[in-house]
Amino acid sequence: MADQQARTGEDKRATEVPVVRWEEPPEGPVLVLLDQTRLPSEEVELVCTDAPALVEAIRSLAVRGAPLLGIAGAYGVALAAARGFDVDEAAQALAGARPTAVNLSVGVRRAQEAYHAGLARSGDATTAAAAALAAARQLHREDAEASARMAEHGLALLDELLPGGGHRILTHCNTGSLVSGGDGTAFAVALAAHRQGRLRRLWVDETRPLLQGARLTAYEAARSGMAYTLLTDNAAGSLFAAGEVDAVLIGADRIAADGSVANKVGSYPLAVLARYHHVPFIVVAPVTTVDLGTPDGASIEVEQRPGYEVTEVMAPQAQVAGAGGGVPVAPLGTQAYNPAFDVTPPELVTAIVTEEGVASPVTAEALAGLCGKGVAGRGVAGG
Repeated sequence: MADQQARTGEDKRATEVPVVRWEEPPEGPVLVLLDQTRLPSEEVELVCTDAPALVEAIRSLAVRGAPLLGIAGAYGVALAAARGFDVDEAAQALAGARPTAVNLSVGVRRAQEAYHAGLARSGDATTAAAAALAAARQLHREDAEASARMAEHGLALLDELLPGGGHRILTHCNTGSLVSGGDGTAFAVALAAHRQGRLRRLWVDETRPLLQGARLTAYEAARSGMAYTLLTDNAAGSLFAAGEVDAVLIGADRIAADGSVANKVGSYPLAVLARYHHVPFIVVAPVTTVDLGTPDGASIEVEQRPGYEVTEVMAPQAQVAGAGGGVPVAPLGTQAYNPAFDVTPPELVTAIVTEEGVASPVTAEALAGLCGKGVAGRGVAGG
C-alpha cells in the first residue's frame, strides 16, 4: 500500500506563510491571505484592499474553513471601517458570502458591533475602526487558544474510547492550521495524538470535488511528519469493512441547536458507515460553530456550488476549455448536483468536542451548556 510514513524531526505548521494577516503599508491597511486554491503547488498570497475583494476570496475558497472564515470576516469589517467604506454594507456582503458557515457571520457581527459601540462612545470613525480591528484580533487570539483546548479534550476522549493508543483516524476535508488561528479542529486532535506517539495512521479522504483532503490535509500531514494515507472518498467503506478505522474525526461549518452537524459533503455517509461498523464518529468544532438559533438540521441552509466544479477538474499547465477554467471530464451540457455540505443527524454523532468540553451523548441540553460556558468565559455569543 502506497502511503506516507511518519518521520521524526522538527514539527512544522502546514505552511510557513500565515493564512491571514493584517498589514498597514503606506498606501493603507490591507488583509493578506494565503490563497488556498494554489496549494499544494505553490504558496501565493492575495492582498485584499476592500470587502468586495475579500468576499470574492471567500466565495472562490481562497480562504476557507469555519474558524478562519470567522476571523477573516471580522478583519473584513475592520478593513471596511479603516478604509472609510460603509461598514454595515460590507458586513452584509461578507456574512452572505458562504451562508452555511455560521462562524463567518459570527465574526462579522462581532467586529460590526465593536465598530458601532466604538462610534457610539467616541463619535469618531477612526476610533470606531480601531475598535473593530481590536475585536478581529481578539477573535484571532481566541481561536488559537480554542484550538489548543479542543486538541486536549479530543485526545482525552480518544484515549477514553480507544485505550492503548495506536489510533487509526479517518478524516474528511481539511481542518488543520489552514482553517484556524491555531492547529485547527479535528486535525488538531490527530496532530496531538501524533505528537504524543499515539497516532498509528491518518486516513485522508481526498474530498471531492475540490480535493481539500488531497491538496490541503495531506499537505499538512506531510509537513507535520504524520503517518498518513490518501484515499478516494468512495474507498472509505472498504476501510471500515477491513477493520482499519478506529475513529472518524471531522470538523463542522454549522451545528444546529439539536446537534445536527453540517460539514463538507461526504461527512454524512461516513457517519452512516461508522454507526454500522461501531466506530466512534466525533465532530470537533469551536462553540462559535454551534448556532442555537437554528433549531435542527432541516433548518440549515446548504450552499449549492457551481456545477463546473463537478464536470471539470483543475490541472496546472493543462489546456483548458471548460466554463470554470478546468479540463472537462463530462459531456458538454451535463448538469451537476454539487452541494457544498451535507447534514448529519445527532443520533449518528458519538460526541461533539469544543474548547469548552465534550457533548456526549449529543443533545440540545448538552450543547446549550457548552455554549453557556463560552459566553460566561468570554462574554460573547456562541452562535
